[in-house]
Amino acid sequence: MPGPPKVALLVETARGYGQQMLRGIIRYSRLHGPWRFYLTPGDFEQALPRMREWGGTGIIARVETPAIAKAIFESGLPTIALDLSNQHLTAVHTLSQFSEVKSDSEGAAKMAAEYLLRRGFQEFAYVGIAHRIWSEKRQESFCQAIEKAGCKVHQYQPPKSARNHVWEREQPRLAKWLSNLPLPIAVMACNDQRGREVAEACHLAGIRIPEELALIGVDNDDLLCELSDPPLSSVALNASGVGYRAAELLDRMMRGEKVDHQCLIAEPLNVVTRRSTDMIAIDDADIVEAIRFIHDHANESIQVADIVERLNISRRNLEIRFLHTVGRTLHSELQRIRLQRARTLLLESDLPIPKIAEVSGYRTPSYFIQVFRKSYGITPSRYRRKLRGDAGTN
Repeated sequence: MPGPPKVALLVETARGYGQQMLRGIIRYSRLHGPWRFYLTPGDFEQALPRMREWGGTGIIARVETPAIAKAIFESGLPTIALDLSNQHLTAVHTLSQFSEVKSDSEGAAKMAAEYLLRRGFQEFAYVGIAHRIWSEKRQESFCQAIEKAGCKVHQYQPPKSARNHVWEREQPRLAKWLSNLPLPIAVMACNDQRGREVAEACHLAGIRIPEELALIGVDNDDLLCELSDPPLSSVALNASGVGYRAAELLDRMMRGEKVDHQCLIAEPLNVVTRRSTDMIAIDDADIVEAIRFIHDHANESIQVADIVERLNISRRNLEIRFLHTVGRTLHSELQRIRLQRARTLLLESDLPIPKIAEVSGYRTPSYFIQVFRKSYGITPSRYRRKLRGDAGTN
């Protein structure tokens, strides 16, 4: 009788994105396994075991070197690859035949751009990592979204020499580049680790965060974000959900089912706001106060009338100025913040729908469901099941 599946996981465990993906894979294994895993803790570069001697039955891997690609291909095992490069995806490359997991880099960058634009900034910058396809895609998408709004993006060019990639050498170079930027400015870093490095370079350059420079990363790696000084705002990706779906797909492949090539996407969920972006670059003090009041009290059953009462000015006057400055009505902004909170709770908690409606500021569950379905074309419970990749909790 065959034993449990043995799966090699060549996924970075030193970073939040990889850790969250692994949690999704483990969740699938607990529900449908058990599985046994080969794992080498570390960063991007991994090593594949001797799969035949180990008795491996499947692989989920980030392919960093030609040697790893060769070993995976020669194993002949069902494989799902992570974030294949454009070179890997060409028809002549052996890795192009594998199903793939990738983050929605374009969507994450667009979400970051819209978030920073809503805060009223006119100057923007992007700091990426060389030779990473996801960083390049995020840079391109961020620039497109910002330029579409009529603004310019200052783009940092990482050092070309491998010798200068060492952080101790790059830090003063990055600090000098940052010191020449117009302030105030909003900066997107390609991921949270890069965001921490930008924050360190800002300290070296004497630039205050967030008073002079607002900073946002990607992945919402809790540890990295909280270790940053100040704590780093970040775009959260559904890595756990895509990990679950990848395990589900691999399970079908290991059972001998013929599966068409698939591309599984870790979609952006929301921006988790921390101190690094706790600033709104809007000259109108009333609008700034209205936005802060909405963010601070959206989980309560406040209405537009409560915002107007807080500011003690004409409702019509505030509505006109808010729409002109922010591009949305007060009601739309209130709903957007509430729905953002609800989406996070649907994914990260097992709270029932009525409780999520309550803590998100909705008076009744039925109204919450109505608003959610109108905004996303799907009910909250189905949204939860879709993102988690399983039956979820209603």
